[in-house]
Amino acid sequence: MYEANPNRYDKMQYNRVGNSGLKLSALSLGLWHNFGDVDNLANQRAIIQAAFDNGITHFDLANNYGPTAGSAELNFGQILKQDLLPYRDELVISSKAGYYMWPGPYGEWGSKKSIVASCNQSLQRLGLDYVDIFYHHRPDPDTPLEETAQALDLLVRQGKALYVGVSNYSAEQTLAISKIFKDLQTPFIIHQPRYNMFDRWIEGGLTDVLAQEGLGAITFSPLAQGLLTDRYLDGIPADSRAHRSSSPFLTEEKVTPTLAVVSQLNDLAKHRGQSLAEMALAWNLRQPTVASVLVGASKVSQLEDNLRVLDNLAFSAAELAQIDQILA
Repeated sequence: MYEANPNRYDKMQYNRVGNSGLKLSALSLGLWHNFGDVDNLANQRAIIQAAFDNGITHFDLANNYGPTAGSAELNFGQILKQDLLPYRDELVISSKAGYYMWPGPYGEWGSKKSIVASCNQSLQRLGLDYVDIFYHHRPDPDTPLEETAQALDLLVRQGKALYVGVSNYSAEQTLAISKIFKDLQTPFIIHQPRYNMFDRWIEGGLTDVLAQEGLGAITFSPLAQGLLTDRYLDGIPADSRAHRSSSPFLTEEKVTPTLAVVSQLNDLAKHRGQSLAEMALAWNLRQPTVASVLVGASKVSQLEDNLRVLDNLAFSAAELAQIDQILA
């Protein structure tokens, strides 16, 4: 029987999410990849146990995570029941709705029908009565923001979610829905945007909105699909994601122009006594509104490598200026 590490809280840092009372571990485990029914369940279990044993309390899911869609929630629910259920009150579990999940007019986007049905399905797969955070996964151009907000508010009032959030919303969309949530008195506390050294879009207004509205952020893709690791320091490996033509996120044409920049960033990371990945994660956490950074893992050792970021989270002004110069 699994027993959690009694010292699991000793090294982890916990950050408050905006003006809310909720704190998240500085690193959160994302289950987008490596936790579907095509992946080894014993390995999934080992990664999740290692995460909690090292103070990671937040596990981030969505209705369509897998593959196949829904299987990450099913697998996490099984591991939760087997290992972590006695620790439920120490966990923050989140899910989302908005991307395509099932056929027909209600299987995606942001209608009240779709969001409520998706949450009910997620809870069933997870074997839970409630999730701690439920997100709208992407803005819906055809559904009024008021309807989407009311759906998320309803989930809180039904006891199916403690807090709500949004993901992939622009600064303007975030501000607009935040005002609706304030009128509804909904505990809207968090935004989940993509953010890394090669994709700094949130600095163009979203971070200002988050600070103004008292919201926090949890960032995904902090390593730019592996670009901000040692994976491509010596070029593009034959077995890499960028080399495979099937990858929708990385191609050789996208990677090649970044190689010189990655090399310079790696030199700075070495000077800081870190790997490039560790520095990239710490760079995300330097943002005052960023409460946590989502990391993925295909094996325990990869997760342990990322946890070493906690040894050096601070940047000097000169280091930040050097990073900006390298990225310019």
